[in-house]
Amino acid sequence: MLVTVFASGSKGNVTLIQINDKKILIDLGMNYKYLCESLSSYNLLPSDITHVLITHGHKDHVGALPVFVKKNNPIIYVTEGIIEEVECLKDYDNISLEDKEFHIDEDIVIKTFNTSHDAKGSRGYIINYKDKDMVYVTDTGYINQRIIPKITNKQLYIFESNHDIEMLMHGRYPSWLKQRVSSDVGHLSNGQAGTYLSKVIGDRTKKVVLAHLSEENNTPEIALDTVKSYLKENDVSFKNIICAKQFDNLEIKL
Repeated sequence: MLVTVFASGSKGNVTLIQINDKKILIDLGMNYKYLCESLSSYNLLPSDITHVLITHGHKDHVGALPVFVKKNNPIIYVTEGIIEEVECLKDYDNISLEDKEFHIDEDIVIKTFNTSHDAKGSRGYIINYKDKDMVYVTDTGYINQRIIPKITNKQLYIFESNHDIEMLMHGRYPSWLKQRVSSDVGHLSNGQAGTYLSKVIGDRTKKVVLAHLSEENNTPEIALDTVKSYLKENDVSFKNIICAKQFDNLEIKL
């Protein structure tokens, strides 16, 4: 399983997962040109993508989708709520409505869980391939405690660490936007990310990638320092934590 974060942040989000002949994208939040250029670095074309998982319908997660579905025909997994919000999916034929668990061939199992965001049908993912597994969760104001056991002790976490709460509250955003970002249907702060990660990191965990960092209200240094401090406070000894960036490819092999 080769996981590459092509883009992560407020301007767009795209992650590629390669498992044998299956090429899976999580979200298409950048423009189509950026997607093509990113795929070409792995000698891939957009037509090589076999499956697409969409977390929710906000533009920074589906920006390239209208062009993509005109030119390519992968299986796209979505919820009914996402179809309601994303116009280009309403006439797209190769759609599979997500269930709590579905298979991409015999060995790739994908489980979904609800996220708390101001978008219909928003989802996070647990992806299993034989003895490999990962969790992908961004764009959520909190994580329901019932989900914690399901996402515990996985090998890889791509995990939202969107904002530093002090930077957000003292920054340039208008009051309504500050309230939205920090609400239960907004985004996880660095502190929240650290709290949740301290609960789910286990002895199988190899790497944590902090994702969807705000350019306005966060920095990689602050995100890393905050998350690590929360882990230390909760007696979790884990140091293999890095930040995904808005434009640079980040590759993780499991």
